[in-house]
Amino acid sequence: MDQVSRRFRITGQVQGVYFRHSTRLEALGLAVRGFARNLPDGSVEVVAHGPSDAVEQLRQWLHRGPAMARVEAVRELELNDAPSAPATFDVL
Repeated sequence: MDQVSRRFRITGQVQGVYFRHSTRLEALGLAVRGFARNLPDGSVEVVAHGPSDAVEQLRQWLHRGPAMARVEAVRELELNDAPSAPATFDVL
């Protein structure tokens, strides 16, 4: 199974709506490792490491997010030289 690493930047109403923790729960259910953190500009950054199909499912979920979120855009960047993946998925 191909392992991939991706970085996502999610914009819209994504802070203060349980986005990071909901992303963690979704990622753990998909066996994806990485992290989610708020950025100063009001967006959320997600770094995901795992099987390509699981990371793709997480990417699709990021376009919706939790019920209170209003996602405007999800930008994606492949990480060719990604640091070693964490053992689990963290909220920073």
